[in-house]
Amino acid sequence: MLEQVRSNAKAWLEPGFDEITRNKVKYLLENDEKELTESFYKNLEFGTGGLRGIMGVGTNRMNIYTLGMATQGLANYLKKEFPGLSQISVVIAHDSRNNSKLFAETTARIFSSNGIKAYLFDDLRPTPELSFAIRHFKAQSGVVITASHNPKEYNGYKAYWDDGGQLISPHDTNVIDEVLKIQSVESIDFKGNDDLIEIIGKEVDEIYTKKLKTLSVNPGIIERNSDLKIVYTPIHGTGVKLVPMALKAFGFKKIYNVPEQDITDGNFPTVVSPNPEEPAALKMALEKAKEIDADLVMATDPDADRVGIAVKNNQGVISLLNGNQAASLLIYYLLKAWSDNNKIKGREYICKTIVTTDLLNKMADKFGVEHFDVLTGFKYIADIIKRFEGQKQFIGGGEESYGYLAGEFVRDKDAVISCALFAEVTAWAKDQNKSLFDILIDIYMEFGFYLESLISIVRKGMDGAEEIQKLMAGFRKNPPQSVGGSKIILIHDYKLSISYDKKTGKETKIDLPKSNVLQFITEDGTKISVRPSGTEPKIKFYFSVNEKLPSREEYETVKLKLEGKIKGIIGELKLDN
Repeated sequence: MLEQVRSNAKAWLEPGFDEITRNKVKYLLENDEKELTESFYKNLEFGTGGLRGIMGVGTNRMNIYTLGMATQGLANYLKKEFPGLSQISVVIAHDSRNNSKLFAETTARIFSSNGIKAYLFDDLRPTPELSFAIRHFKAQSGVVITASHNPKEYNGYKAYWDDGGQLISPHDTNVIDEVLKIQSVESIDFKGNDDLIEIIGKEVDEIYTKKLKTLSVNPGIIERNSDLKIVYTPIHGTGVKLVPMALKAFGFKKIYNVPEQDITDGNFPTVVSPNPEEPAALKMALEKAKEIDADLVMATDPDADRVGIAVKNNQGVISLLNGNQAASLLIYYLLKAWSDNNKIKGREYICKTIVTTDLLNKMADKFGVEHFDVLTGFKYIADIIKRFEGQKQFIGGGEESYGYLAGEFVRDKDAVISCALFAEVTAWAKDQNKSLFDILIDIYMEFGFYLESLISIVRKGMDGAEEIQKLMAGFRKNPPQSVGGSKIILIHDYKLSISYDKKTGKETKIDLPKSNVLQFITEDGTKISVRPSGTEPKIKFYFSVNEKLPSREEYETVKLKLEGKIKGIIGELKLDN
């Protein structure tokens, strides 16, 4: 292994690489065997979602050369797919991370060198605006430079198709094949063609925001509650401009920021991790909310496709909602508002991922709206929207990892749209003298109290990847027979595309793309999902339990019972060691 690593590294000492890169590689060869191995033991994979990795020199790192190979491969594929088009075009955006602007400009130069027109945003922009812009400019593809909510050491490269959604089959694997054909930096055309690079900016913001405003379902309610107190933080990311712009467009007047976190900084100096799923990332926003007695707190990740929410709980204390709770509130509001406004005609639907709460489907059933479950990854929700475009109408959708969408003009999770709509839901609740938390309890009383939890086990590096694969193999070979005192009656293996009914012994085909995911369903409706992350060095365990909620007064009692049940299951599966 070390001999191959050193051979891979020495290839980066050739003149095709810049002097700074060559000097860094030389240093690693002479001084740091461990980092040398991690940087060169494999190629950073261009997967179905693009690239994501730690920044640095090497074949297994994010840098202009690994990014260059990805871009050259994508350019070659676009020219094969659109041979009769007089001008192929792409849209390029980037977030606030270190090197993101450099990577975006490098991407634009490579595309333009290949005769492809590049619409390049003038500054950082949210990922969902990139999706919108692809459709607006009728481009054939798009790229956003972001590592989403990963730590500051990371960056990434997400590729999109002409529908504004991330690459899916067959384009994802076909692009991967083209990228794999790029074996050396000499195959990458870095020089650029300024005539084919067009800078875009404010004009797209205005069109996007105007379109977004059409999604407001009850503008009258907003008008009556325009003094709603909203605390918003972009956590040093791309939402800093567009989210307040969207909230004001909807009609909200009292938007409070966290000045220290309005600074766009790829080092994310005020947080350990810029992930709105982690309570620590919202600490400063929660302090501001307490200070001003806010009705709603929202925080978006660096590329503004995910949003974390906090509201006053049933004791009047600002508390965080998880992604399933937020999705339930948003979808319930949309379904009810559409129903109240007589907009449900029998062709509407919602969509969620397989690891997101089944409460959404129960609500859809009540309102007579179709629902779809897809694999983890918002690109699969985008694919459903594309598949039924013009036939059925998408109301909204979401995933437990804090990503939500309404409307069809963006084809990825959109925290800008979501922030505006969550503010509208809060105004709707306030119009009834309720908080968002009150509405959540109403939902639980009507449909059942669904409680979800997630455990992520991190295993970094080469050894970690092997350990994660062994864990999956172990659960596949020896699945649990019961959990939480209830027998497992269904096993869904998405890698084998088989659903196994343990009561009847019958196997049925799962009509979804193959994915390394296992799900165990018990007699009492408990659901456990296991999957390796596609973007981070971790394996994720999702737990969902449910119970009837007879009254508001029993909320805490039932919550404690469900929390205890999940804790017991974690112990049974020996995940608490």
